[in-house]
Amino acid sequence: MAHERAAPNGETATAAPPHDPAGAGAGGVDARRLRDALGRYATGVAIVTARAGDGRPVGMTVNSFAAVSLAPPLVLWSAQRGVPPYDAFAVADHYAVHVLHAGQQALSDRFATPGIDRFAGLAPLDGLAGLPLLADYAARFQCAVEHRYDGGDHLILVGRVLAVDARPGEPLVYHAGRYHRL
Repeated sequence: MAHERAAPNGETATAAPPHDPAGAGAGGVDARRLRDALGRYATGVAIVTARAGDGRPVGMTVNSFAAVSLAPPLVLWSAQRGVPPYDAFAVADHYAVHVLHAGQQALSDRFATPGIDRFAGLAPLDGLAGLPLLADYAARFQCAVEHRYDGGDHLILVGRVLAVDARPGEPLVYHAGRYHRL
């Protein structure tokens, strides 16, 4: 049973019982409740691309992209362990982040779908260090991996931005498990 208390804004906040092991992660936090709470934070949607060791282009949809520093120019994103193409990103020296615009929901879904050729029918451009680049985007960052950090079930990749480009337009936004427009 959950415990309720009044939050500062007058709404009811629910906390997991202190010793409820059912569905609890480290520290006794219920995994579903944590996921739902994190989903309240609206994010942009991006596709990260790289080259696998055999030269194939790989890519995945993420919403974990964030700025780290302007000087030096650093950004980060995190790759979920065990999700293809995690293995390629875990060893890649470079990656490109393509922030998506509002008209790219289908592309986002495609790069989030397991077991398909995500680049089928696309003609990626060649970027720095041979990065496969998508032609359409709201913003694009070509990066060299600066640091890798263990992040539990994710690998956190900090990259030094080597090239950047941005275009005007409305971003694709993700909130509470659904796409949204501003």
